[in-house]
Amino acid sequence: MAQRRPWEVDDGLWERIEPLLPVVERRFRNPGRKWLDDRKALCGILFVLYTGMPWEFLPQELGYGSGMTCWRRLRDWNEAGVWQRLHETLLAELNSAGLIDWSRAAVDDSHVRALKGGAKTGPSPVDRARIGSKHHVIVEGGGIPLAVTLTGGQRHDVTRLMPLIDAVPPVPGRRGRPRRRPKVLYADRAYDYDKYRKLVRAKGIQPEFARRGTEHGSGLGVYRWVVEKAIALLHWFRRLRIRWEIRDDIHEAFLSIGCSIICWRKLKNNSNC
Repeated sequence: MAQRRPWEVDDGLWERIEPLLPVVERRFRNPGRKWLDDRKALCGILFVLYTGMPWEFLPQELGYGSGMTCWRRLRDWNEAGVWQRLHETLLAELNSAGLIDWSRAAVDDSHVRALKGGAKTGPSPVDRARIGSKHHVIVEGGGIPLAVTLTGGQRHDVTRLMPLIDAVPPVPGRRGRPRRRPKVLYADRAYDYDKYRKLVRAKGIQPEFARRGTEHGSGLGVYRWVVEKAIALLHWFRRLRIRWEIRDDIHEAFLSIGCSIICWRKLKNNSNC
């Protein structure tokens, strides 16, 4: 049996995406060119995400339409909130299955170069002032991404801590009110500021941040490694290793899709989806 290519959307994931897509009514008079099937367009978007190939070089023989058609679908679906709702839907299913560990969470970020510039880019202090962006990620205790944000490469990690916590959506799926706050938050030395410790406590979260000016070996790495793993999984998608998009919303759309795919894999591997 031929192995399924990773950009080919399987039935289980498509069942969750299709109801979220906006319905486009075709004109009765002068309908124009035939509308490309949404599932094929999604496969084209995922092909670019996985391979990092430029949109204009999307192979026509794959049957996914032109690169610009797929780009427009990505843009339109992002503006309709499809990717965020997909991520929230999968988080709710994971929570219902008891696969989200709310006892702790971890935050970290990673720098990527932005070769074409654009919004939310800036000179990176860790890359010889080359223009880049930062991916800020928060994960639950098992490494499932709860939220991701994008900033310029010059932004200090800690300045995005509170917006990142606030970006975690309410996650239903268990009895009681939807959950969105972990009990403990782990972070490295870049987040060690008393001001932000107080802000985190005000959210009802216990901060466990490594102390600056101390030797390595705080022991927090046994909890923080999961966020590094999540970032590595996101950067396994070649389109996220380097930022090629001038428009920040397009790159954010790819980030959201990457988080959803990680959630889907976790759900699929632990259920009969």
